[in-house]
Amino acid sequence: MSIQVQAMNRVNSFFESYAQALENFDTKAMAQHYSLPCTFLADDSAQVFTEASKLEGLFNQGTMFYKQFGITYARPDIWGKRAWSDRIIKVKLNWQYFDKNKKPVYDCDYNYILRLDKHDNWKIEVAVSINEKENMEAWQASRKIAERIA
Repeated sequence: MSIQVQAMNRVNSFFESYAQALENFDTKAMAQHYSLPCTFLADDSAQVFTEASKLEGLFNQGTMFYKQFGITYARPDIWGKRAWSDRIIKVKLNWQYFDKNKKPVYDCDYNYILRLDKHDNWKIEVAVSINEKENMEAWQASRKIAERIA
């Protein structure tokens, strides 16, 4: 099996590891899945992180949100992997978030550009949020309606 095929096969494990760090609210482990500098893109924003501490700060905000709303499980559903070169790959995936009873909370789509580092480990160079903000806002609006009805 070629090195490229072996590396492609490790993408699933990479995102499972990332999901485990997220579920453990381990912001340091989450940040270790990223290359520095790295870029986060969305329709309305772009952020470049050059320091691990600032990236961890972003993840701290996210984990506080997850804790506040009872999100305890994350499942990365990989929809596609496309090699751009021997060491760069684009991954399209859907993040599915669940509560402690494994009831779906919300989901969102991301595209990632990963690059193999000098130790042949995948690192996220660019994370592109396709619809997280919109899906999160729709979920929160539906929660408020459900609370009013209850």
